[in-house]
Amino acid sequence: MSTITEIPDDTTFHTHMASLPFTALAVISFHTPWAAPCKQMRLILETLATSYPPESPPTISFLALDAEDLPDISESYDVTAVPFLVLERDGKVLETVSGSEASKVRDAVERHAGKRGNTGKLGLPPALEATPRENGDEGMRGEQSKDLSGYAPGSGDAKTAPEMSSTEGQKEELDKRLGELVKAAPVMLFMKGTPSAPQCGFSRQLVGLLREKGVRYGFFNILADEEVRQGLKEWSEWPTFPQLYLKGEFVGGLDIVKEELESDPEFFSEYQAAPKGKGGMAAPEAQTAPIST
Repeated sequence: MSTITEIPDDTTFHTHMASLPFTALAVISFHTPWAAPCKQMRLILETLATSYPPESPPTISFLALDAEDLPDISESYDVTAVPFLVLERDGKVLETVSGSEASKVRDAVERHAGKRGNTGKLGLPPALEATPRENGDEGMRGEQSKDLSGYAPGSGDAKTAPEMSSTEGQKEELDKRLGELVKAAPVMLFMKGTPSAPQCGFSRQLVGLLREKGVRYGFFNILADEEVRQGLKEWSEWPTFPQLYLKGEFVGGLDIVKEELESDPEFFSEYQAAPKGKGGMAAPEAQTAPIST
């Protein structure tokens, strides 16, 4: 049976794609490790791969790429959300599938690779859902039936109640910090890298867009602060970067900003402090404190 090949870097990806015969189908899965739907997609692809025996030369190849770790490849395939599946043959994209619906993924793969084996009985995983424990009440009743009236904890027993942790306090401190960061400048960009050295294609595009519109902005390099990086995902309820804020209000990522500009070309008019094409930071770059305007 075929397996999924993990792609760790750009060179491995291009080398692998170049090694495939022009007739072979490449099933390219873009994912991130923190997104539950990506885990679902992984199960779907692993199940489908079992129905395609390995051949020489190969007729199908399943690839998995971390969209955040390989931003240039993600950008080249216009990946703005994960999971995202690309079906490619001979350098041409045949079809894309966004999301982890098993039937859509299976239909797309079988449509371009042909049906192998009995994929209808492979047991593709259903949508994620919480399943209650069926025997939970019985277990509780069994514990309650014991006579504990004479019990007293010994010195070696675990404490009957956990000590209070500082987790809640730490979250409050982080929330306070994030609240200050998003308002540090009228326009705040949370990005990977710095405006002069972006570390992902999406961040680079958004910096270029702000510069094109003559917008003065502050920035924060989330790669240098994991606490802010993870906390901001929950704060904004938006799992990817870059993220743009106007006057402390979350706007969105690159695709949302583009949509705003398409519907309103003057979207940034209030924040234009430089001739178009010459926007940027108001002071030298710094990581510990965002640049104010």
